[in-house]
Amino acid sequence: MFEGVARNGAIDRLGIALSGFCLVHCLASAILLAMLSAAGGLLLNPVIHEVGLVLAIGLGLIALGRGIVEHGFMMPAAVGGLGLGVMGGALTMPHNGTEAVYTIIGVAILALGHDLNRRAVI
Repeated sequence: MFEGVARNGAIDRLGIALSGFCLVHCLASAILLAMLSAAGGLLLNPVIHEVGLVLAIGLGLIALGRGIVEHGFMMPAAVGGLGLGVMGGALTMPHNGTEAVYTIIGVAILALGHDLNRRAVI
């Protein structure tokens, strides 16, 4: 089903795009929270973070798991898994700015894993 899509790295590009959207969301939330606490509170709703993490895990399983099967390299999946772990750990932190920092770090690591996977597939 995903055979042609996985070979050209489309799922990894989608994962990188989702990571970028997460980064923009985190930065926009912090800025809006500083400027308008009411609007920032809406963006900092825990449901948004939980749904985003579920989407990231799903895309990671599909793209990075498929990469292991396609090219046999574990490194992209390991790097991506580390990023997902950091993102999941960030959800347990209080909303005092520390969570956003760790989420951004996790997103960057996950995007690196997707990029390594995409480059290995091509």
